[in-house]
Amino acid sequence: MPTPSLPADPLWPRAGNWPRDIDGPIDLALVGIPTWRTSLSPTSAHATPAAVREALRRFTPFAASVGGRNVDDLVFADFGDAVEPDGPDGEPPARELMADAVRHAAVTVALGGDNAATVPAALGAWGNDITRAGLVTLDAHHDLRDGYSNGSPVRRLVEARLDGRRVVQVGIADFANSRAYTDRARDLGITVIPRDALYGRPMADVMAEALDLAGAGGGPIHVDLDVDVCDRAVAPACPASVPGGIAAHELRTAARAAGADSRVRSVDITEVDALLDAPDGRTVRLAALCVLEVAAGLAAR
Repeated sequence: MPTPSLPADPLWPRAGNWPRDIDGPIDLALVGIPTWRTSLSPTSAHATPAAVREALRRFTPFAASVGGRNVDDLVFADFGDAVEPDGPDGEPPARELMADAVRHAAVTVALGGDNAATVPAALGAWGNDITRAGLVTLDAHHDLRDGYSNGSPVRRLVEARLDGRRVVQVGIADFANSRAYTDRARDLGITVIPRDALYGRPMADVMAEALDLAGAGGGPIHVDLDVDVCDRAVAPACPASVPGGIAAHELRTAARAAGADSRVRSVDITEVDALLDAPDGRTVRLAALCVLEVAAGLAAR
């Protein structure tokens, strides 16, 4: 849904509208990977990267909690969207677009798309470092399914030689997984921090633990922010979100922690179907805020 005309105020700058062509180093790059065709649930997640870019305009780049600075003092660049990134033919160009952004930027944020976007995003970011790389997912689901879908990215990355002992899954929910895939996670050596373990524990502490485990190989870390980890009240545009998921502020804290850690080279934000959002656009706005939280973390490095 297009954003209505927003008031203009020279003292109220707006985030977004980042350029493509930048000379010199880039702090944060944005890439769209609008996967949707292999989703287990009907979705229009391919509409989400554009919706998130539009939603960024609703926010300012000012973060009082980061030394009272504008995060767009950083150098931002938008590398555009991968074209038809689903499937064996679509993934390689999406992976190369991600790799191009990662070569130029300190941190690259990939906008999905469903969770299938995590495969080209992570592989593009890691390159030949996959055997040393680490993965942190914030997700209600293990994503270890057989086959080729938005339910299989973690399994596919492990099969591509990611060490399961450097995979940490935060927010795994009861009644949203099966015994078989829970057993598979255990057998692969994946560390699972379930939803129930997060009650009363600060997300910043959880992320510190998760990033240390994922970074044990000395390689780059990719963080997958699957927004369906959130409570359905704040993420109605996520087909598989459940009541009782994490709060919006917890996801934002995780995004900032990812941006603040120098071992994190890439982040993805997935599983939002912009066309299913509530009338107030709360899920898409949360995704846009996660982009800004990554930037705030990066600004604090």
